[in-house]
Amino acid sequence: MTDTVNSPSRAGRHFDIPKIAKDLVVTALIATAIFGSTIAFRTVSASGGLSLELRFAEAFYVIAAVVFGRLLLWIFFWSKAPGQPAVSVPTGLKQGFRAFGAKFGKVFGPAMLLLALVFPFLPTTDRYLLDLSILILTYIMLGWGLNIVVGLAGLLDLGYVAFYAIGAYSYALLAQYFGFSFWMCLPLAGILAAFWGIILGFPVLRLRGDYLAIVTLAFGEIIRVVLLNWYQFTGGPDGLSGIPRPSFFGIPFNRSEGGFADLFGLDYSSIHRIIFMYFLILVLALITNFVTNRLRRLPIGRAWEALREDEIACRSLGLNTTSVKLTAFAIGAMFAGFAGSFFATRQGFISPESFTFIESALILAIVVLGGMGSQVGVVIASIAMIGGFELFREAEQYRMLIFGLAMVVIMIWRPRGLISTRIPSIFLKERKAVSADMVAQGEGH
Repeated sequence: MTDTVNSPSRAGRHFDIPKIAKDLVVTALIATAIFGSTIAFRTVSASGGLSLELRFAEAFYVIAAVVFGRLLLWIFFWSKAPGQPAVSVPTGLKQGFRAFGAKFGKVFGPAMLLLALVFPFLPTTDRYLLDLSILILTYIMLGWGLNIVVGLAGLLDLGYVAFYAIGAYSYALLAQYFGFSFWMCLPLAGILAAFWGIILGFPVLRLRGDYLAIVTLAFGEIIRVVLLNWYQFTGGPDGLSGIPRPSFFGIPFNRSEGGFADLFGLDYSSIHRIIFMYFLILVLALITNFVTNRLRRLPIGRAWEALREDEIACRSLGLNTTSVKLTAFAIGAMFAGFAGSFFATRQGFISPESFTFIESALILAIVVLGGMGSQVGVVIASIAMIGGFELFREAEQYRMLIFGLAMVVIMIWRPRGLISTRIPSIFLKERKAVSADMVAQGEGH
């Protein structure tokens, strides 16, 4: 008589009870070590100093949730018989999902663009939603810029926030020392960021994978430390304030005669400038998307994708990998410079604390979760991650915990990103979406 517990059943499941129990015990111990010290104990302000608040119940619930989640993984993903896929989906259902995804992709872009155009004028839109939308569009633009480096060229960049900072400080310093307007500084900020992208690209041309990631991470930290310590020029930790706001092609947004409201016969409202900033970042993001899609169809875009797939084969085709890498770094950095210039004029104040490594990690997470190389995926991931952070603002103590849990779930469910299909840049007879399994991951080839 066969053992129905420790051997595969007719359905193909394979439950190894001792192994599962051991794994759950180890999971519980690790979760206790992590959350027992971070959640169970909390220091609060009290008269005469600090006091220790004990929260064992909350820590217990979190640990139990972790163990239960691990058990669900065993039941639904890891309990299959050897040789069987983790999740078996019927072929007809797969084809139905692909057909639905293709139709959804054709409708999603125009629908989102139409919604973006009318969003500021909806009755339910207020100042808070406009500010949040501006922030999301900024990260969409940054995600599309990094997608050139990581998703198309396959170069893992962990210091992308450095070019974002260069763009922001370029505008702030040019406006402060030379009195340049936003429209003059915008292209200059992009050019300076692209120049630094080339400077970063030259030393790392022979590096791959983890080594490339370490060097780009170090570059991002070097830029932040320089901004932090060059007090006479950058303001150091105090930052730069009083950064000029952009005008509507020379028309200021103020109450004075000749201002925007007076010129167009409107009652003055501070929301006019916010709406203008919203449409400004929307146009910049759309330009980034348009240029990226056009470059992808040009020979340079196909060279980036060839470099991502196999650098040796790329060289055998006669392509200059040095130029290919430098163009990817420079163009990606240029769009980050544009976004940084916009960030500086929107905030009116910048400091090195706005350009930490967590920003680079967040932008990279948007690209990876959306699906490397997918423009639509970046939009979905930006809305989910930036908007999701705002949904959990009240639960500030657990925001990063929820964020990490969501990333783990998405990586298990969609390991190739939310949009796991790719549209080829060139095709023979018919343009067909291909699976992302056939596309190399961006690991710095």
